[in-house]
Amino acid sequence: MKKSYNLYSLIMAGGKGTRFWPESVEKKPKQYLNLISSRSLLEETLMRFDRFVPKEKRFVVTTQEQEKLCKASSKGKINKNGIIFEPTGRNTGPCILMSLATLLYKGIDQNDVVAIVPSDHVILNKKGFHSTVKKAADFAHKNQQIVTIGITPHFPHTGFGYIQKGKLLNEEAFKVSRFKEKPHYELATEYVKSGQYLWNAGMFVAPVRVFLEEFAEHAPEMYKHFDALMKATKNPTQMKKVYQKLPSDSIDYAIMEKSNRIAVMPATFDWNDLGSWDALSSVIDETHGNTVVKSDGEFFLNSTDNVIFAPDKFVALINMEKHIVVVNDKVTLVAPVKDAQEIKKIVEYLKKERPDLI
Repeated sequence: MKKSYNLYSLIMAGGKGTRFWPESVEKKPKQYLNLISSRSLLEETLMRFDRFVPKEKRFVVTTQEQEKLCKASSKGKINKNGIIFEPTGRNTGPCILMSLATLLYKGIDQNDVVAIVPSDHVILNKKGFHSTVKKAADFAHKNQQIVTIGITPHFPHTGFGYIQKGKLLNEEAFKVSRFKEKPHYELATEYVKSGQYLWNAGMFVAPVRVFLEEFAEHAPEMYKHFDALMKATKNPTQMKKVYQKLPSDSIDYAIMEKSNRIAVMPATFDWNDLGSWDALSSVIDETHGNTVVKSDGEFFLNSTDNVIFAPDKFVALINMEKHIVVVNDKVTLVAPVKDAQEIKKIVEYLKKERPDLI
């Protein structure tokens, strides 16, 4: 094994972001929206690797339908061959395996380390992010393990999976005792009080070789197609045929919940997964007691704790609390903040009744 390694980043950017409807739609999903700055969330994620992972070692995996959006967001931040296309939507397990096959085809060494991260999270502390990922990469390479980066929970969130910490492996990393599915509120409260659990942020760091060995051991029905995936890298038609044979399992189910080679490292940076509109209130400064993401002015009378997204629109609220208000040229959405997760049900309805709106 090499004493040193190269660090690569693989950014997962093929999601649909349905909980950010009506602004996030199939033609322009959440990761391409400018929600917290003048840059898209994907741009922010790529820039998080500046002075850390050179652009020739950064890769983005997305869908063919999002090619133009991805190129626009990643221009100048990755090489022209830095976009990997998922042939069709499957799940994170096959997507990661296919991406690793493509990276090996492009010449990456199996001993090199890949940091796999989502494209639509908000992390403002870049130095903390750099430090945590570098420590995770060093540990993963030295110990030949997969390191997942966990987030210390500050309230009992029921929308995240949890990771139970096992024995301390060094001053920063713990052996993973087990992965836990999204809990109900009472159980989430117990997790947080115990101090033994971290939020599962979907960030994984490991040598390519270790990822592949764990796929082979724990997801053999998926891994048996690996050689065919590599051979099909330059043939999109063949790649699609092979890819459709892979079981549609998440990376957690395929590997993480089964492997004995998983460590978790608590993050030393702030983190927000921007899972729904209400999450913006924790990353954008308030305006007169409300979170105004975009508008052309606003008037609030006895109205607080609302989230407003209305580009080029003047918004007036009277006696309104804890609501989401989203306005664009086609749709107006008004919903209680507590029901933000229910927006996905609107999207399911529109798939059948008004597909032009998604």
